[in-house]
Amino acid sequence: MDNNSVINRKLIAVERAAAELRRGASVIIGNGENSLLITSAELITENRLDQFKSASDSPPLIALTYNRANILKISPRSGNVALVELSDHMNSGIISAMADPADDLMNILQGPFHVAEDAPNELHEASIKLCKIARLLPAAVIVEFSRSSDDNITDNQILTVSADDILSYDINDAISLDIITSAKVPLAGAENATVVAFRPADGGTEHFAILIGNPSQTEPVLTRIHSECFTGDLLGSLKCDCGEQLRGAIKFMNEQGGGILLYLAQEGRGIGLINKLRAYHLQDQGFDTVDANERLGFLADERIFEPAAQMLKKMGYKTVRLLTNNPDKVKGLQDCGITVSERVEHKFPSNNHNDFYLKTKKKRSGHLL
Repeated sequence: MDNNSVINRKLIAVERAAAELRRGASVIIGNGENSLLITSAELITENRLDQFKSASDSPPLIALTYNRANILKISPRSGNVALVELSDHMNSGIISAMADPADDLMNILQGPFHVAEDAPNELHEASIKLCKIARLLPAAVIVEFSRSSDDNITDNQILTVSADDILSYDINDAISLDIITSAKVPLAGAENATVVAFRPADGGTEHFAILIGNPSQTEPVLTRIHSECFTGDLLGSLKCDCGEQLRGAIKFMNEQGGGILLYLAQEGRGIGLINKLRAYHLQDQGFDTVDANERLGFLADERIFEPAAQMLKKMGYKTVRLLTNNPDKVKGLQDCGITVSERVEHKFPSNNHNDFYLKTKKKRSGHLL
């Protein structure tokens, strides 16, 4: 089996497992020696919780990210995952609330929360990662599992996926991107524009490149990495500056004689649209954009830059002038093998709805605004 086929098989396995979690089902994550039965803490039900209690001689645990555990005053034993014992008072409602901070300020979870004795390992890391891939809150209910522990669970009833395949998913997904088609699409601000569609090997989420004019492959190309923003790009939300950055970049590239805008499916800095709306709900409670993401259990920024680098390479571009205010994008792209010859400033005036958001990006995320 060639390398592309192997990567394709791994990606499909992870996508199918993520789909199972999204519908509230369970999957098995293994590493060749041990296995965990896992399900989403966000979607846990009493019936599912009872199944987990009977699936093993070991008690179920709740796996939380370090950021979410820190909000709940739970100290992980090590690493980025906290494992919490399932106490008698914990029903499905409490577990869901441990994952979702929406009502933290109204219904403070007092516990008691008991951290498990065992230190987290790659299986627990993979459990959290699979929830993120499924665009769910990054929290899982888990239990040690063996086939002999529950005769009712068979290969035909539940999917098994490798921890390694989950942990390497983002990179494998990016390196498998390939050009599917392209078409001329006249745009407001740049009538000579071509949209190039990229799709990963498993047929999953597509990314797009917008070529303005006919940018040369022999000189540094003016480039912007733009993460999709449904609320800003499409609805014209005033809570962010994404729509202005998108349309402003297209207009600026046209004025400069050409460029490439990479439109990546990384909504909400990589947490997905629903979770971004959850973050907005927390911002309405007074938290800034960084605190909101972290209260949800995510990193302040979950994005990776390998998809952007692969798209540029597939189109024949190796050196860029990067249109950005974010130094992390410069470093991220360079770490993926693309030379950034220059950072080009790209900022717009604030309004009374996004002024605090932009100040937070400058103060806490290092944006050059």
